[in-house]
Amino acid sequence: MAAPSGTRYDRLARTPLHAWWRPVLGTLAGLLGVMLVILAVVLGGTLIAAFTGAGISGSGERMFEDPVLELGVNLFAIAATLPVVYGIAAWIQRRPPGTLSSVVGRLRWRWMAWCAAVATASVVLGQGTVALTYLVTGEDLGELFGWVGWERFLPALIVTVLLVPFQAAAEEYVFRGWLLQAFGAFLANPWPGILLSAAGFTAVHAYVDWGILDVFAFGALMGWLAVRTGGLEAAIALHVANNVLAFGVSGADGSLDEALKQGSVPWQSLTGTVVQLGLYAVVVVIMARRRRIETLSP
Repeated sequence: MAAPSGTRYDRLARTPLHAWWRPVLGTLAGLLGVMLVILAVVLGGTLIAAFTGAGISGSGERMFEDPVLELGVNLFAIAATLPVVYGIAAWIQRRPPGTLSSVVGRLRWRWMAWCAAVATASVVLGQGTVALTYLVTGEDLGELFGWVGWERFLPALIVTVLLVPFQAAAEEYVFRGWLLQAFGAFLANPWPGILLSAAGFTAVHAYVDWGILDVFAFGALMGWLAVRTGGLEAAIALHVANNVLAFGVSGADGSLDEALKQGSVPWQSLTGTVVQLGLYAVVVVIMARRRRIETLSP
């Protein structure tokens, strides 16, 4: 059963069949399902590495010696969790799984295409702001841009372009979809769900110092945009654009290992985050209003 007409995005799990135990059981089942899926993908990647001679790393910091294989397994492991989220919405909450996507019960592809265009511009301007900040503060721009040649760059680019859209979407469905709506099933105010899901999103990343603030700000804004625009399209679009650029740049300069480790983020990157998130939020909200994007269930 779907939620009543006029329901806000974060409240879509509060259907006539809602009971307190459904979001709780769904979260526990989802956690178990995600762990099993990731384990299966990692085992599959290990078998591929063994049969192809790619090499299994024993450093403890990474699984495989080949950074492209490492990237592919990491991205696919996350992407493969998407059916788990759909399953727990349908089987445990007994609601249309499309309500994880938006208030109209599906992804609004045309709206997401508009958001993708704005996201691309925002990410590029944000990266330009970081480069400008590096110049002003006297830092070496070599840390931002480099080139390892097409032979090494193309495999990383192909893996990034093919898998990042699904990886980024899966993370949005977990944190801005399931978790935000799980809290919304109990709370009328969306902000506890927005902030708690952003905290969970930050916790599963391995960033430290300024990186924690960067990831939390991203998660909180994506949660707010999901509520404000009635769906995940805006969040998915920016997440995909951000990750494609991040892994693309890392693949180009040969620093995929560091990108996968995450870790420390220089303070200069926050200037790009402010420009990127600020510009994106303003333009998307204006576009949503002008294009009359649905924010409540029909």
